[in-house]
Amino acid sequence: MNFEKFQRLVEERTGFRTMENPTASGEYLSDSCGDMYNFFLKIGPGAIIEDVSYFTTGCGFGTATCSLVVDLARGKTIDEAGRITEQQVIDALDGYPEKKKDYPQRALEALHVALDDYRQKVGSGTIPDFAKVPAQQRAPEAVSPASPASNPPSTDGGKLLIKLR
Repeated sequence: MNFEKFQRLVEERTGFRTMENPTASGEYLSDSCGDMYNFFLKIGPGAIIEDVSYFTTGCGFGTATCSLVVDLARGKTIDEAGRITEQQVIDALDGYPEKKKDYPQRALEALHVALDDYRQKVGSGTIPDFAKVPAQQRAPEAVSPASPASNPPSTDGGKLLIKLR
């Protein structure tokens, strides 16, 4: 396991924020430990995930894992994001301790619930099928990770305050 990367992911919490007006969202509650994982997606033309964020009640491993999933899913199509594997998440952290090996499965389950929410909304006609809207040509750098500053935590007398929307 790459402990320095793990520490950075926990400290920076890439994508840790609720999203206003997401196209789709999905929640997973782990019955093994009680952690909750919720992913929010903004889908654009070509069914590309233009923005993805998460909220979790989980520990550092939950936070780090969700941040990895955010990085792996952003800029992918719905179908490509659905093919992200547990092994890809594990590899992104250079491994997980044996007792924490189920964290990638938990985070991906929440992502899959959000992807299914998108598909159900398209099927019911609640939202347009963005897959039928041609994707716009974009440079790879046009899709960038959300900055933790997009919903910065504030401090109040040494306490960390996180605004949830």
